[in-house]
Amino acid sequence: MALSVSDARAIVVKVCARPEVLDACRRRDLGTVVAVLGSHGVTQGRISGLTGIPQGRLSEYMTGKREPRGASTFQKFADGLGMPRAAREALGLTAAPPEPPTAIARPGPGLSVPDTGLVYPSTSVETAETVTRLWRADLADPAAPWGPADPGTWNDASLRWLVDPGRPPGNATADGARIGAADVERFRATAEMFGQLDDRFGGGHARTALVQYLSADAGRLLNGQYSEATGRALFSAVAEATLLAAWMSYDSMPGSALAQRYFVQALALAQAGGDRLLGASILDAMSHQATYLGRFGEAASLARAANTGTRGIATPTLVSHFRTMEARALARLGDAKNCDHALAEAVREFERRTPGNDPAWIQYFDEAELSAEFGHCLRDLGRATEAAKYASQSVVAVSDSTFLRSDFFATMVLADSYMDAGEAEQACVVALKALTAGEQIRSARCVNYLREFHARLAAAGSSRAVAGFRNQAAGSRLWRIAARPDMVAA
Repeated sequence: MALSVSDARAIVVKVCARPEVLDACRRRDLGTVVAVLGSHGVTQGRISGLTGIPQGRLSEYMTGKREPRGASTFQKFADGLGMPRAAREALGLTAAPPEPPTAIARPGPGLSVPDTGLVYPSTSVETAETVTRLWRADLADPAAPWGPADPGTWNDASLRWLVDPGRPPGNATADGARIGAADVERFRATAEMFGQLDDRFGGGHARTALVQYLSADAGRLLNGQYSEATGRALFSAVAEATLLAAWMSYDSMPGSALAQRYFVQALALAQAGGDRLLGASILDAMSHQATYLGRFGEAASLARAANTGTRGIATPTLVSHFRTMEARALARLGDAKNCDHALAEAVREFERRTPGNDPAWIQYFDEAELSAEFGHCLRDLGRATEAAKYASQSVVAVSDSTFLRSDFFATMVLADSYMDAGEAEQACVVALKALTAGEQIRSARCVNYLREFHARLAAAGSSRAVAGFRNQAAGSRLWRIAARPDMVAA
């Protein structure tokens, strides 16, 4: 049975008091710390989940294949594990450790349930009630310590979705306002506006405003009176908007269980609305978060569940995206053979697509997006030259600022790939372009891309190109945040 977060941190406090561990910290030898924690039951998977450092990278620290670099790495390691002051100081970190997250704060009457939103509801009425409580709890205290994402929650939600035959949407109340197709369409149009803001400016820009809108308008609609057909359309529309809230929460607070809770409730809403394809896309999004948090096995399983659960009904575009998410997880695992297979399947399906047959929410997935996914995977597999080729195709294909954040990601993958290929000057030129284009973005994920580039820059040593980049980047808000592991994006 996996250790709880509190049990794992209790072991960390005890182990980090040992002289040999403190000595390893002074040498900044995280591999030894990981090994000693492992001998006491704190597995690499648990360490990865707490710190956000990929499990494969932790293994490389242990075997000596890679040395940890960059202040952000040590900060993430210490903060995620809740290391005591003596160990933090030995690592060269002087700031006091943050309070470990336990249960969510008690924001008000009826909103203090620690597992609010984590449990997959059993009925459509329960789904409406649960997501309403989640919106209200989020608004009552946006800074509440929601705790880290829990891998068991992904597994439970995906299994429930796979085996659940679906349920007709029921009216939550008999005396609510009458809801018709026009109400649903108006709601969709408003949610789409928030989606456009998210694509351009990042999740930190309008997340709270979206949740306020959901709590007020979606809550009113769900508690109204409607026919079964209108109810299905309504639950599907609210699912899509709640998925957007999940993405925006993930983008601004990547490791938080808040985003995970929104993903779970969006999945239940889609199930209540009979929207199987949207449900699979939500599992696909969960896979994305799992990969980001270093839970690569779970990420691959979530993407496969999305594919399995829509076999025979998913469009080729959707299947292609499911396979690229699987490939992203496999690339992080270092499983080149199966990653290559997943990417080949993604291309095969993509070549069969008919965009006009796709749901509106997946029509953004075009040749540029597919190239960007290839760039991510090949970079993570260490194929720098190939990664640069695909990332470059994605960047060149961009013609407007509709998806500014996605363009930023692809540009930084290109910069990483050039740096890995030993082309520091070209890498710095590309990274500066990303910084210039990204000044309007409020996204913790964008900052993390920059922190990874920051580590590559440190490893590259001193050169005229690197020095010039640092001078020019000093004026960038995003770069200043990336250079400070104690700062957040918003």
